[in-house]
Amino acid sequence: MILDTTYNDKSNDQLINDLVGKPFSFIEAFKMKGVGSKRMIIDDASPNFKPYLKTISDSNYANLELRPNGILVRINKGLQNFTWVIPYYHLVLYKVNGSSIHAQGKYVHFRNNKTFKENKSFFDKLLNIKVAFDSQFDFQS
Repeated sequence: MILDTTYNDKSNDQLINDLVGKPFSFIEAFKMKGVGSKRMIIDDASPNFKPYLKTISDSNYANLELRPNGILVRINKGLQNFTWVIPYYHLVLYKVNGSSIHAQGKYVHFRNNKTFKENKSFFDKLLNIKVAFDSQFDFQS
């Protein structure tokens, strides 16, 4: 689900909180050593993401925010902000020449550069939280 979060909208906030939980408190975020990533360059995205990205040759940027039950991918397009809400049970991460986030039939691939390497600890934290979330459920076939 992609929402236009350029302006503060209580219905969007309520929807995000219902899907991925309320933001971590200041103390929880401090104990986790941060819940947000640094800005990363979007290298590629699925075709249904094209309306949310710049069409000219400028770089597209996004950052990630951890929530108790999922993540938020915040994409900047000029003066507009879009938020892709991903619950942990939809989230799939691939590490191939950068990192790629897949969910809900969409994907975003982040460029492997200095800013991506600075986010290594964030991605490690994200993987640990996702594994802990998935371990709550019994996946026997």
